[in-house]
Amino acid sequence: MAAKIAYDEVEVGTELSARSFPVTRATLVRYAGASGDFNPIHWNERFAVEVGLPDVIAHGMFTMAEAARVVTDWLGDPGAVVEYGVRFTKPVVVPNDDKGAVIEVSGKVAALLDDKRVRVDLTATSAGQKVLGMSRAVVQLS
Repeated sequence: MAAKIAYDEVEVGTELSARSFPVTRATLVRYAGASGDFNPIHWNERFAVEVGLPDVIAHGMFTMAEAARVVTDWLGDPGAVVEYGVRFTKPVVVPNDDKGAVIEVSGKVAALLDDKRVRVDLTATSAGQKVLGMSRAVVQLS
């Protein structure tokens, strides 16, 4: 499979479709089971508060993965992601209710690179706070 986006079809400033990703406590439990990360800050409210957090928080790698979905959905091929990195700036706080939290992610092409590659910069927020900084992917286009 190859990226469905052609290098000649994009320019700096091309926007990717923004996405909203709901996160509930059940989501975190499923992610903990899949990842093997059972740190109690991700499922035990009492423990999270005792260590100074406002409540249970989403796994950083979960938040990072959800943000990457904006890029892979745009590409049509997850294998076209050549590099991806973020800085974790704020936690995604997930209350124990029927709504949970929402991670809002948008992206745009920030640079055209050699060899039909582009850099995509992402913005990820939750509850009005930026949760990922320096969130960037380098992708191989067709």
